[in-house]
Amino acid sequence: MFTRRTLVALALALPIAAVLPAIAASKYSPEVLAEAQKSGKPVLVDVTAPWCPTCKAQKVVLGELGKQARFKDFVKIEVDFDTQKDALRTLKATTQSTLIVYKGNKEMGRLAGETKKEAIEALLAKAL
Repeated sequence: MFTRRTLVALALALPIAAVLPAIAASKYSPEVLAEAQKSGKPVLVDVTAPWCPTCKAQKVVLGELGKQARFKDFVKIEVDFDTQKDALRTLKATTQSTLIVYKGNKEMGRLAGETKKEAIEALLAKAL
């Protein structure tokens, strides 16, 4: 099991492309989210910031989970916490490091500031 300190150290040491090959992300727009929701695939919205160590630790965990067969079909959409303030209001996300999952148009759950693999895995499973 990884500690938070280990995850943060890993996230800071590895380039993001090396950590997240399994779940590629699209930039958020209302149209991108609507299209993803219509696709029938589970959707993960990741509210992130490039300076956020918690976000980086989440990316490590998401990269690991994205390699699992049951999570391979997720559509991942990233919201930039610093520049996409309209999206934050629409999604009712008040902090970076917020993960939101959807099944169709229905929000199935969200986490903020969580880096434990078990908790993130449970969140993703809610959208399956």
